[in-house]
Amino acid sequence: MLYTLIGEDVPDSLERRKGARPAHLARLQTLQDEGRLLLAGPFPAVDANDPGTAGFSGSLIVAEFACLADAQAWADADPYVAAGVYAKVSVKPFKRVFPA
Repeated sequence: MLYTLIGEDVPDSLERRKGARPAHLARLQTLQDEGRLLLAGPFPAVDANDPGTAGFSGSLIVAEFACLADAQAWADADPYVAAGVYAKVSVKPFKRVFPA
């Protein structure tokens, strides 16, 4: 089943993000290589593709996991969590309707 993982950044998270980004992306690459990643990316803190020093306010991941507990465990082990980038991570089941 698909699950959404929504991470909400702590204030001024940009430097922490930069430090943990390679490990975070490696985990996402593994999901992609396994065919389980639908999409992933950050929320720019301002209305721009490159927010510069404004940084990001959080991230969205939509991926397939066997169950909610597995999705939550994966989210809890994210390098952004360990680095203190995220203040909170919400994990919810997701039903894809479009595109069909």
